[in-house]
Amino acid sequence: MTDISGKNDAAATTASALEDANDLGELRSLRADVWRQFKKHKGAMAGVVILISVIFACFVLPYLLPFDIEELDYENGNKPAGWPHLLGTDSLGRDAFTRALLGGRISLLVGFVAMAISIVVGVLVGALAGYFRWLDWFLMWVTDLFLALPILPILLVAVVLFRDPMQDWLGDSLGIFVLMVTIIGGTSWMQTARIVRGEVLSVKEEEFILASRSVGTRSLRIITSHILPNVLSPVIVAASLGIAIAIITESAVSFLGLGFPLDIPTWGSLLNDSSTRLNLNIWLTIGPGLLLSLTVLSVNLIGDGLRDALDPKARSGA
Repeated sequence: MTDISGKNDAAATTASALEDANDLGELRSLRADVWRQFKKHKGAMAGVVILISVIFACFVLPYLLPFDIEELDYENGNKPAGWPHLLGTDSLGRDAFTRALLGGRISLLVGFVAMAISIVVGVLVGALAGYFRWLDWFLMWVTDLFLALPILPILLVAVVLFRDPMQDWLGDSLGIFVLMVTIIGGTSWMQTARIVRGEVLSVKEEEFILASRSVGTRSLRIITSHILPNVLSPVIVAASLGIAIAIITESAVSFLGLGFPLDIPTWGSLLNDSSTRLNLNIWLTIGPGLLLSLTVLSVNLIGDGLRDALDPKARSGA
């Protein structure tokens, strides 16, 4: 009896290992197909080039420029675009091009971190609501409640109420950064949750899910190992578009003067500051506005490419 039991355990272990190996092979094949299809999308590849260029310019190029934005030069204030100041200078004599690049650091970080928070919350809520029917009603009620709320006014009120306590606790820059990404990410997860819920409701009735249940696989393992890998396609697309939405939201709040402190440039705050000086130097607006537009455009192009590459019909047709 011991030998038979041991042989059965070994056979089960071998079958499980073969199943994992097959899953790994299918995953690698899927990744190769997605990457092959993504490379064929000219708009998506252009978006990748633009986004990488913007990120490189914002995080590396300021170190190569000979300007220090902390140094004030009132005599050269409000200079027009020219050499060496490609976009001119602001009222304090600081190089506008360098400030536009530095402003992109905060805006890009807010966009990516807020998107990550949004995706994590949305996937968690959607997966639980779709798999556990007894949680579905409550979680979807919470989701509908958030969808019905006017997000921008709530965001503005939250910033006004909690900005000072967060700055006192974590400092000026870190406090407002944590507040911004938390609020933006915490108020933009609803669409992802609905998408994931719908996909989970469809996938959990598939035969391989029913087979996993029949052999006693735990619900957590089924969700993480079998369901989520099959619903990630729309999540990835939603994540790419969520970056653009988060960047625009942060820029809107900063443009209204409720974002980061004045000594920390962001694209929104730079646009707000330059809006009153259009008659002196229009390039103060064009710089951050162009970088913001290029970033949003590139992210949208990447999202379109991912949507086509992750579409099974498009891959099978190719």
